[in-house]
Amino acid sequence: MSYFNWDENFELNVARGKVRGASAIHKFGAVPALSQNTTGTIWDKNDTLYPWNAFDTAGIITASVSNASDNGKQVIVMGLDNNYEEISETFTLSSSSTVSGTISFKRVFRAYLINGSTNNVGDINFTKSGSDVLRITATKSQTLMAIYTIPAGKTAYIYKGVTTAQSSADGNGNMFIRYFGQQAFRVGHSFEVSGVGGQYDYKFPFPIRIPEKSDIDIRMTTRTNNGRYTAAFDILLLKENLDI
Repeated sequence: MSYFNWDENFELNVARGKVRGASAIHKFGAVPALSQNTTGTIWDKNDTLYPWNAFDTAGIITASVSNASDNGKQVIVMGLDNNYEEISETFTLSSSSTVSGTISFKRVFRAYLINGSTNNVGDINFTKSGSDVLRITATKSQTLMAIYTIPAGKTAYIYKGVTTAQSSADGNGNMFIRYFGQQAFRVGHSFEVSGVGGQYDYKFPFPIRIPEKSDIDIRMTTRTNNGRYTAAFDILLLKENLDI
């Protein structure tokens, strides 16, 4: 017997947790306003590449709020530990001081609000080694980060990618991949998108295979006008060395 049964219900069964050794993740991000002739990661900060070097060494992260109304709200941070195993930590926010975590992160790739009667009123920032590594933009209640790192013991298969541009914006983008053990990111897929022309939507006929502990970073360069861009990609994760 194969360790999964590939039939017409495969995707649904993966989402239900019914396929042994398989899981899926939907990553999505948005950059509020990327300046003309500027290259940046599609995440919650304008005109910046994601600071991967902040995680050269694993360590704790620190949370701060920009509006006192967010005092006492709780946020879950998701990421990987020094062994690239999946971990998470809950932060209770304070308007009077920064809040330091207790778990050592090697990567972070998502944070979201889990309580409070309203969305976050102001930006919530998480820093490590002097760099912002997560931001929950005001009113969004979750990070918007088109980045991801493949957990240990899993292989990723990218099935689909989509990008949109604000109606007045036009740019070219790249999916950069840093394969584990290598120092440099390199282009794994390239695309162009125009707000006037509509979204870029690509389903890979043969999914892109990315090994464990590799980093993915979706970046955009604006050619015309400042613009808001979004990006999303869907990944199937399969456990490696699974007995069958």
